[in-house]
Amino acid sequence: MQKPYYAVIFTSTRTAGDNGYGKMAEFMERLAKEQSGFIGIESARQEIGITVSYWENLNAIHDWKQQADHLLAQKKGIADWYESYTVRICLVEREYSFSRST
Repeated sequence: MQKPYYAVIFTSTRTAGDNGYGKMAEFMERLAKEQSGFIGIESARQEIGITVSYWENLNAIHDWKQQADHLLAQKKGIADWYESYTVRICLVEREYSFSRST
């Protein structure tokens, strides 16, 4: 990824049961990939759900937050799926990684 770019870190604790959450999460990921400025996504869901999405700029993040289907998912999340959540928006200026497989 070309730096700098932005990371939106969404951490959450869930309510009991799926209640359509899994299906909506898959839909939101497909939809985000179609948004201008989207770079990528990583997600892990255990005791705490963590989803990190990557964006070219703050305007792309704003446009995603205001996307109509995403707004509906946000409302459903507050009403049905989340006990709590936190969103952090960070500028990524540097990154490094390790991979044994390469």
